[in-house]
Amino acid sequence: MNNIHKTAIIEDGAQLGDNITIGAFTIIGKDVKIGDNTTIASHTVIEGKTTIGENNQIFSHAAIGTIPQDLKYNGEDVELVIGNNNKIREYTLFNPGTIGGGSITKIGDNNLFMGYTHVAHDVIVGNNCVFANVATLAVHVEIDDNVVIGGLTPIHQFCKIGSNVMVAGGSVVTQDIPPFCLAEGNRAVLRGLNLNGLRRRFKERSDIDAVKKAYKAIFESGNAISDVAKELLETNDNQYVHELANFVIATKRGIPFNRK
Repeated sequence: MNNIHKTAIIEDGAQLGDNITIGAFTIIGKDVKIGDNTTIASHTVIEGKTTIGENNQIFSHAAIGTIPQDLKYNGEDVELVIGNNNKIREYTLFNPGTIGGGSITKIGDNNLFMGYTHVAHDVIVGNNCVFANVATLAVHVEIDDNVVIGGLTPIHQFCKIGSNVMVAGGSVVTQDIPPFCLAEGNRAVLRGLNLNGLRRRFKERSDIDAVKKAYKAIFESGNAISDVAKELLETNDNQYVHELANFVIATKRGIPFNRK
């Protein structure tokens, strides 16, 4: 049984699961699908072709699925997909994709989006991430799993953030940040490894040691980082070292680090 406030507007065609709560003055558009056990607070707008999974909490004054902030957008069929167990706080803004970016913005599971976070069109976010207040993801940004983005941090369009990264608050990210790293500054540069994050995520100390050695070899040896990464793929069989090396090889925006 759903608990829908009498002032909420649910347009014909909207699909609601079971045990959903919708607060006062909230508007749910005709093409929206919402999964079981999701709570939506007052004064929220959810529209467009938006699919929201189960057990999500959406707080007041969020704008979810409103059209892309792209002057080229001309009413094309695009969508926003949000997974399960996400917390989406007050005054957040999530836009769907565009034709030029694959037509989809996709959010995974178990993420926390604090107040005023913006997820622009064609952004891809993984699982178990935290975005502090006023984190801003520009268009076509890709965020892997277990990432923490500090408050007041914009991320430039087309940037990629690897898994288990932490970006300090007040940073400005204009290039790709490899997995397992800590980045900080305006413009953000690598400040080493996110060791606290690795200790939480990795079961084996040997994996942390392997990533430490790989990081030093790639970013502190003074050699071309792509050459070192390729060599590591050939000489090291650790899966996390391979993840780091493959990211370095594939980067398109470059990696911001202090060269020796």
